[in-house]
Amino acid sequence: MQTVDIFLVLLGVVAGAFSGLIGVGGGVIIVPALVFLLGMSQHEAQGTTLALLVPPIGLLAAWTYWREGYVNLHYAALICLGFFVGGLAGAKFANYLSNLALERIFGVAMLFIALKMILAK
Repeated sequence: MQTVDIFLVLLGVVAGAFSGLIGVGGGVIIVPALVFLLGMSQHEAQGTTLALLVPPIGLLAAWTYWREGYVNLHYAALICLGFFVGGLAGAKFANYLSNLALERIFGVAMLFIALKMILAK
């Protein structure tokens, strides 16, 4: 496996863990990571993220992006692998937290992501 492949699987694990923990993943974790860390365009990041959610959730949206050349299926498959495992881990961990702790973790995650997106150049 290449370094970028390992990164993509780990990205899936992190996004899956946050998905299981606080109900976010693709649009909040994966899209910014693909744009800021791997240099993808916003279109390609969104299309690739939608492709890893297929089937059936994002099928038509992902297909629309794919037709325009904005889907990286290799990246989507590797992130999906990690997301599968990370989602389980995050959900298990979330069940051990109080509602207040979970709300605070969610709030901090949203604040950090919002600031990163707002301050992007």
